[in-house]
Amino acid sequence: MLVFPNAKLNLGLYITSQRPDGFRNLESVFVPLPWTDALEALPAPAGVATSLALTGIPIPGEPATNLCLRAYELLKVDFNLPLVQLHLHKVVPIGAGLGGGSGDAAFALRALNDLFALELTPAALEAYARRLGSDCAFFIRNKPVFAYERGDVFEDITLDLTGVACKVIYPGLHISTAEAYSRVQPRTPRYDLRTAIGQPLETWRDTISNDFEEALTPHYPVLGEIKAQLYATGAAYASLSGSGSAVYGLFPGQQTPPKLVLPDTYQVWDGRL
Repeated sequence: MLVFPNAKLNLGLYITSQRPDGFRNLESVFVPLPWTDALEALPAPAGVATSLALTGIPIPGEPATNLCLRAYELLKVDFNLPLVQLHLHKVVPIGAGLGGGSGDAAFALRALNDLFALELTPAALEAYARRLGSDCAFFIRNKPVFAYERGDVFEDITLDLTGVACKVIYPGLHISTAEAYSRVQPRTPRYDLRTAIGQPLETWRDTISNDFEEALTPHYPVLGEIKAQLYATGAAYASLSGSGSAVYGLFPGQQTPPKLVLPDTYQVWDGRL
């Protein structure tokens, strides 16, 4: 079983209120980004324990704590799963605000569901995914949605970005989630995101924003510099994704995003949504 967990982009991100459980309520539109890892799952040979092999971008921490193994252990509580061997080849940058780890976890659930014919519905898989992380449930159905509460409750939206050229730039800057949230104060959004996202893409620059971008750019000017470059080269809309530090630009009507002169240490994805 070989699957390709994709990343996501946030179109707008507003931190709206503090929750009693210590988390924050948010509003955002999530869209799939076809920048992918590769995940293989297969039954382990006789006498071989469950394991996870990691290649590609180094992942901090012990493999035993990886979300892919945690997905397997979560399902094993409710199902008599055989031992498995997992292999994750990491391509999507870590800590970039692109949901790469969440996508890996959700695709692990999906792959194990198919591999062992568990016959779990998308709703059931989403319930498991929510136990692994707030973003994880999005990747079960993997289509554009309006996300709210912790970012794990979804409302279907009509949004077609098919063929829009996109450039994502990750400057290799690690901003911890704790730091990002410490710099943002909950507030009522200036514009209604559901309404704004339904307007022409060219209007989003004035009506859709990311609260983390406003809070973090004064401390990390490179975020603003990348965004300015994207607009200078013709992006109709550019923004920080999630809590960063990846910044993306959307270029409707273009076959490919323009080339930018960037440091070799940056990771860049060019393609079409």
